[in-house]
Amino acid sequence: MSWQPAPESLNQLAACLKDSLSGFDKNAQKQAELMLQQAKSSPDINNYLAYILSSPQTPEGLQCSDQDYHLVRSAAGIMLKNNVKTDWKSIPESSLQLVKLAVPMSLQDKNSQIRNFGGNIATEVIKKGGLMGWPELLPQLLEMISNSSGQFSNEAQEGAMSAMTKICEDNFKMLTKEVNGQRPLNYVLPQLIAATKSALPKVRVGALTAINVFTPRASQAMLNSVDDLLQHLFVLSGDENTDVRRQVCRAFVHLIETRPDKLQPHLGGLVDYLITQQKDEDEELACEAAEFWLAIGEHDDLWAGLRPYLDKIIPVLLHCMVYSGEDIALLGGLSDDEDEEDREEDIRPAFAKKSQTRTANGEGNLSADPNQNGGAYEKLARMDEGLEEGEVDDLDDDGDDANPDERWTVRKCSAAALDVFARDFGGPVFEAIFPYLSQNLKHDEWPYREAAVLALGAVADGCMDTVTPHLPELVPYLISLLEDQEPVVRQITCWALGRYSSWAANLAEQSQREQFFLPMMDGILRKMLDKNKKVQEAGASAFANLEEKAGKKLEPYCGPIIQQFVQCFAKYKDRNMYILYDCVQTLAERLGPFIARPELVNQLMPALIARYNAVSDQSRELFPLLECLSYVALALGQSFTPYAPTIFLRCINIIHTNLEQGINATTNHAIDQPDKDFLITSLDLLSAIIQALEDDKSAELVKSSPHPFFELLGFCMEDPTDEVRQSAYALLGDCAKYVFSELQPYIPTVLPILLKQLDMDSILDEEIESGFGVINNACWSAGEISMQHLKGMQPWLPELLQRFVDVMSNPGVPKGLVENAAIALGRLGLGNAEQLAPALPKFAEEFLTAMQEVDPTEEKATAFKGFTLIVGQNPQALEKVLLEFFVAIARYQDMNLRNPIKQELHEVFRNVLNVYKQIIPTFGEFINQLQPQDQQALKTLYAI
Repeated sequence: MSWQPAPESLNQLAACLKDSLSGFDKNAQKQAELMLQQAKSSPDINNYLAYILSSPQTPEGLQCSDQDYHLVRSAAGIMLKNNVKTDWKSIPESSLQLVKLAVPMSLQDKNSQIRNFGGNIATEVIKKGGLMGWPELLPQLLEMISNSSGQFSNEAQEGAMSAMTKICEDNFKMLTKEVNGQRPLNYVLPQLIAATKSALPKVRVGALTAINVFTPRASQAMLNSVDDLLQHLFVLSGDENTDVRRQVCRAFVHLIETRPDKLQPHLGGLVDYLITQQKDEDEELACEAAEFWLAIGEHDDLWAGLRPYLDKIIPVLLHCMVYSGEDIALLGGLSDDEDEEDREEDIRPAFAKKSQTRTANGEGNLSADPNQNGGAYEKLARMDEGLEEGEVDDLDDDGDDANPDERWTVRKCSAAALDVFARDFGGPVFEAIFPYLSQNLKHDEWPYREAAVLALGAVADGCMDTVTPHLPELVPYLISLLEDQEPVVRQITCWALGRYSSWAANLAEQSQREQFFLPMMDGILRKMLDKNKKVQEAGASAFANLEEKAGKKLEPYCGPIIQQFVQCFAKYKDRNMYILYDCVQTLAERLGPFIARPELVNQLMPALIARYNAVSDQSRELFPLLECLSYVALALGQSFTPYAPTIFLRCINIIHTNLEQGINATTNHAIDQPDKDFLITSLDLLSAIIQALEDDKSAELVKSSPHPFFELLGFCMEDPTDEVRQSAYALLGDCAKYVFSELQPYIPTVLPILLKQLDMDSILDEEIESGFGVINNACWSAGEISMQHLKGMQPWLPELLQRFVDVMSNPGVPKGLVENAAIALGRLGLGNAEQLAPALPKFAEEFLTAMQEVDPTEEKATAFKGFTLIVGQNPQALEKVLLEFFVAIARYQDMNLRNPIKQELHEVFRNVLNVYKQIIPTFGEFINQLQPQDQQALKTLYAI
């Protein structure tokens, strides 16, 4: 480097860098971080960092031991990467040139951690400046990797490959996009494939890791190279290095997605290979191999080809479902831990479920997921905290992830694969596992009993018909295993019984239900109060599943169920409260008003309110608790009235506090942005309360809000987070429906916000699904306001009409959203038929098409009434779709519509038919074009 550092500045910086990574002296660390923050303003700071990172020997004059110098270099690497990331635009070109010289030097360092820092900086520079900002980097890296000149060390080859892998992982789009008429990946991918022949295992692993960034995505480069890649994979499948074979398995899994046709001829060999790898002692390798069965299940042709190999595959899955000795040690054996407080890290993070979407019948989509916690083989999501390879990681390796119950393992993957095999191949799979069940369900050693129960539960959905004849014998035995002395066996038995609860709940004869369903329900309920917390959790999860399957059949047993829930509220520690809320809300959802009986309310609500009072406004437990209360409020209806005021007030205060915090965080970056789930769950609970109470009681709550209710709602309707806006528009629609007198003065403020939300162009590509959910609720709430405000909607008619037509005519819009837009547009006609009539040709066909499959609810009836009133004002405009309109009238079903809505719709249909009878000279001939049953319906219902 031509630039040279000043010795005094270098010493000062080195001391700060060393102290910044010192975990022993917190004061020195904090002081160093402050000084480094100040140093960032120096134009030469990145020159110094690049110099230190790329200097393997302690520079002359630097007062620092060799051991400390490594810390200094590490801190320099971290700071340089962060500076590139955050201050890219302000870094002088001369400094960038020094960085670009330093990176290749650091990639050749003897120390692997320094090489990793070099790779991290390289990918950050490419992310910020693009490939053309450093055009020589990729050729330079590929030259180092191939070492065709023989001048590069093993370390240099490994460092270059590590950097290349990071660049591929972070810059997929950049590598596949055309640059000067060429796509970089067309040049890079063949060289990566060639690098899999390297004599260095780390280079082979890195090359495969980089290739696997591209195997799941169909690109021209991958299409051109797939045959060459496959040949290399077949050679590498026998590699002695475990990590290489792991990446080979991953590549086969990815190729299922992009080129299943290429794997089809090799299916038999692949089955044998993946079975061998799944049996390997290395857990990660075995898990990658087991993923193959889950991936192949998504491709019918390949999947059907596995049928001849079931007898080979299923025994391996069963073998892998037994806890290993290491797993058993980590589980910790017998433990009655019901009285132990949960550690903070044991409490699973809670997130608000997806905000409710208002459907065409106006109901919230509040479905419960009984297996959201404690399922036997759900794949657990990992949260990436953004630590790069080689950076300092303070996480303890022996944390939750070490627990086999808390991570994705070959055992869980095998059980999930068995589930998929059972679902698609049915009986033969049960026949394949039956000898295993016979041999292991009563095994003396608990890991084999446990695995057999897991297998039996895994095939429940797919093999139910084949298993059913055996259930009268199997279910009582499973119930007996609820008393097994090993908690893990009790835990898995709860789950398995939950999987068979549908069979027990739907037995035809009462005597059979008493023989099997009652003992099953009783057994699972009792396990909710087991002495082991994980068994409690499994029992609660299984019971939520049973509630989902049994539904109204639980009504006779509601008293004992709620009594058990109340005991659980008194006994559970924090972690299990989450699944208990799920049990309560599933019961409320499935039984509805039945639980509003005074003797049930008087037991459940004090327990819920006691917990509600104990949870702070800052606790994440508030999310599932408020969500649970939403279901309970809807189920209790008027019976929720005594509890509503304090809960309503708290929700208002939570929303106000979080909005205020969000505003402060926007202006002051030292303040964290609030968690949006506080807003979402509070808005949803306000919706539920407004729906549940009598209108005057709801109106009183809105009126007495300590913060202006509709001002808060307006802020939420403009929140940058889709899910917040989605819940806000659901609440707006409920306010229009139940407390319109309070909303009416704010309509001039609310509708302009709503109109902006209805703009389809406002949806970003990456947020398209959640964006549709927001527009869906905005349409629904606009329709509800139109129902109440009638002619008051006139100032916004032209823009609302245009927005609804845009939604209805867009082929990329989901069907449910089109239906909601059509309903909202029809309802606009209730008070504005004359004004909308000239525009009828713009939307008549789309409206009739959209309404064909909408359920016959009040929403559909009012929309059709409004549309028909518009038609009555401009009957000639319907000429092109008049037959379709008549068919819609003929086939309209009243179902259980209440009067006067039913009568009013009948009247407007009859009136418009009479209009057409007057203006069509050959009306009889026109009607004869309809199908006979439609003609008959019109004659019978409307006397035409």
